[in-house]
Amino acid sequence: MVKKKRLIIIDSNSVIHRAYHALPPLTTKKGELVNAIYGFLLVFLKAIKEFEPDYIAACFDVHAPTFRNKLSKQYKAKRPKAPKELYEQIPKIKEILRKTNITVFEKPGYEADDLIATIAKKAPQKQIYPEIEIYIFSADLDVLQLVNKNTKIYSFSKGIKKAIVYGKQEVVERFGVLPKQIVDFKALAGDAADNIPGATGIGKKTASQLLQKFNTIENLFQIIEKNDAREINPRIKEILIKNKDQIFLSQQLAQTRQDAPIDFNLEQCQSQKFDRQKAGEIFKDYGFHSLAKRLYNDENNNNKVQGLLL
Repeated sequence: MVKKKRLIIIDSNSVIHRAYHALPPLTTKKGELVNAIYGFLLVFLKAIKEFEPDYIAACFDVHAPTFRNKLSKQYKAKRPKAPKELYEQIPKIKEILRKTNITVFEKPGYEADDLIATIAKKAPQKQIYPEIEIYIFSADLDVLQLVNKNTKIYSFSKGIKKAIVYGKQEVVERFGVLPKQIVDFKALAGDAADNIPGATGIGKKTASQLLQKFNTIENLFQIIEKNDAREINPRIKEILIKNKDQIFLSQQLAQTRQDAPIDFNLEQCQSQKFDRQKAGEIFKDYGFHSLAKRLYNDENNNNKVQGLLL
């Protein structure tokens, strides 16, 4: 049986934010704060060591309005602005990735989630790799909607050390809905973190119960419009009717785009292109001696394994 190829996609901004808040202040000899850089690289090396990917892609948000902001001026408006010291580290992370031959994707007008969704859709190549294992590293559960038989989410449960791998079963156990229903779940229950309103008065439990029974919000409203909603609590029915426009707006806000206009080619993301020597030099320049040591140990272990196989 031929081993499936494996692609890792990093939801970079979410990992950077998690690393910044999870780690204590860490500075270089010059006094530059680098805790987010260190944490991101720690996750990056962990991904390479544990999953041994054939391909790696790093997706970033761009500081610019997206189509979601045009749909709703309130989208993500209540999110507290991250410290300047965090934002100053993001360009440095991109520079490290590019210098070590890791492909970086970013596109004005689109969020990293949209780029991730687009890559996850394009990665399976009918002629070459009809099936490819995809692991999305993210601290944001918005990407759970992308889970399918070949795509799983590696999500950090606490800091950047502990994580949960979400497949279909894990999504159902946590939210009571299938991955493909996550968008409609948010459309009903809302998402305070992104300021997605949902239906005022509908909580997560009710949203889950409605989708278990009616599958989609389109089906739910078709039944309501046909006056055949005897299975729906009258109070819930009234809330749904009152919030219909808000629910469908929330659905648009929660849905990732799979058609972001990016130039993606799976082969350009080959993990073999990762320049370990250059990475080691950069790590030492930053004073990340433990990361450099880990990098070289991993490389030596890989060489020993390859020697045994030859």
